[in-house]
Amino acid sequence: MLSRIRRYLKSKPLLKNMVAYGSLFVGAEWTQQTTRKRIWKDDKDPTYDMGAFARYTFFGVLWYPVIYHRWYSWLDSRFMGTSLAVVTKKSLIDQFVMEPPLLASFYIGMSILEGKEDIFAECKKKYIPTFLSGCIFWLPAMALNFWLMPNSMRIFWANSCE
Repeated sequence: MLSRIRRYLKSKPLLKNMVAYGSLFVGAEWTQQTTRKRIWKDDKDPTYDMGAFARYTFFGVLWYPVIYHRWYSWLDSRFMGTSLAVVTKKSLIDQFVMEPPLLASFYIGMSILEGKEDIFAECKKKYIPTFLSGCIFWLPAMALNFWLMPNSMRIFWANSCE
């Protein structure tokens, strides 16, 4: 049965990315909540925040993998190969063209889903520091992605780096 699932997901790369990205994204939220509630005990409420799981499911299953699937398909069709010049172009374009709107969409989208009154407040506060630290981390991480990973593994690589 497992081999049939693998074959099916291999034939449906977008679905594979949605399952993998969503699992890791929601799994990270589950790990954080479990650590805070059960290990560190700094959150005294023992129940899990199901709303947070729903929000992370939206971004991890429906938002990021779909956008990244289309984005990397487009990027890989325009810039082919693994030469230093191609990897550098892809990494810079990814970081400075795609990352800014995706980062903003995350902060603003989370605020909307959380029902916050000022949906731009968190974005204003965290956008620049997150983007700048992202440049330090993501430029080399994506260079490795574009250099070493096959096209079919790009989204999984990026998600596992988060």
